[in-house]
Amino acid sequence: MENLHHIVVVGGGAGGLELVTSLGNKLGKKNKARISLVDAGLTHVWKPLLHEVASGSLDASANEINYRAHARKHHYEFQLGRMNGLDRAAKEIIIAPFLDEEGHEVVPERRIQYDTLVIAVGSTANDFGTPGAQEHCLFLDSLRQARRFHNLMLNAFLRKNHEANQGKPHTLNISIIGAGATGVELAAELRLASRELPVYGMNHLQSSDVSISVIEAADRILPALPGRLSAAATRELERQKVKVLTGQPVSEVRENSLVMKDGTELPSEMTIWAAGIKAPPFLAELGGLETNRSNQLLVKQTLETTRDTDIFAFGDCAACPQPDSDHPVPPRAQAAHQQADALFKTLCNRLEGKDPVAFVYNDHGSLINFSRYTTVGNLMGNLSGRSMYIEGKVARLFYVSLYRMHQVALHGFVRTGIIWLMDKISRAMHPRLKLH
Repeated sequence: MENLHHIVVVGGGAGGLELVTSLGNKLGKKNKARISLVDAGLTHVWKPLLHEVASGSLDASANEINYRAHARKHHYEFQLGRMNGLDRAAKEIIIAPFLDEEGHEVVPERRIQYDTLVIAVGSTANDFGTPGAQEHCLFLDSLRQARRFHNLMLNAFLRKNHEANQGKPHTLNISIIGAGATGVELAAELRLASRELPVYGMNHLQSSDVSISVIEAADRILPALPGRLSAAATRELERQKVKVLTGQPVSEVRENSLVMKDGTELPSEMTIWAAGIKAPPFLAELGGLETNRSNQLLVKQTLETTRDTDIFAFGDCAACPQPDSDHPVPPRAQAAHQQADALFKTLCNRLEGKDPVAFVYNDHGSLINFSRYTTVGNLMGNLSGRSMYIEGKVARLFYVSLYRMHQVALHGFVRTGIIWLMDKISRAMHPRLKLH
């Protein structure tokens, strides 16, 4: 093992986990290379599902993957810890001390040597320095945050249900800052929760008592997507009694309200920040590697970092150029999936002394899911130069298939089929919402 080429992947998100799975099955299994995954958590949940975990429509425990068990099955090693430094001269990454919930050190700071390093640490919310955002907003960057949001939401509903029973004012104002895909989909999931909870005993609180607002600084929601998709999404949100406020930047977040740029103050007992992303701040000071203003590592089209050919980066934490475009590859799940495929080929080539593979992004379109109500989207994107608008059951089928494709990459077709069947049985046996 000591003489094997050591490939270290930092970050077990969608792209990172797919990459180590492929490398483990191809190289680790045949002892052609040593493959290691480093992540700060013990389990993986597909990030596009976090808003469903937050609202309670998805039970994370039934959809998370344990890294240790997965590593054993797919011939790679797992190291628990958070990367916080890089020694490029010694070719070592520095892992911060691991602390338990009481702050006691379990494992001290340590170093892991690499021959090839891949950084796939994803992104976090970008609050753009808005006063009060860090103190008073909820975020959905991690499974821990999604679970915390879920508990707070259930407590808020319980409190308002009691106030309604006492004849007191009981309107619950929920605001979502940012109307990208996450913000729009979360709004629909929260509306579903407000309609489902009375079925489970909270019968004094009506769905109409829960005011949900989506606030977007741009002049329309889903500003990065085609106008027709944005218009359809707006109509669906309004049909679900979700307030859509556009062209209104938030200038300050307070404990129970929002202050808009024009000075208007809106009540908000629960505020979720879903506007914009940035790469983790530690990347900006990581071994002298080149970054942009969003802390993303600058990479070549081969996904090699611009200052070190032994270090690669991909996914949300990397700014990868696109040929014939001034814009980098967008931070989307389908981009990370495609980059993982390209990087797998590059790393296999690297062991054989062959050239890296240049990554070319193929936009397969966008899908927005409005919980159990409907799904809208456009398919094909720049593959044909035109897009095809779809909605309803057909769009929902394509939306679900995205997650199943991720599962196939991690488990194979047979195991994914078994997981799909178990999901069907679980949905039939358990409440439609997670109630704890």
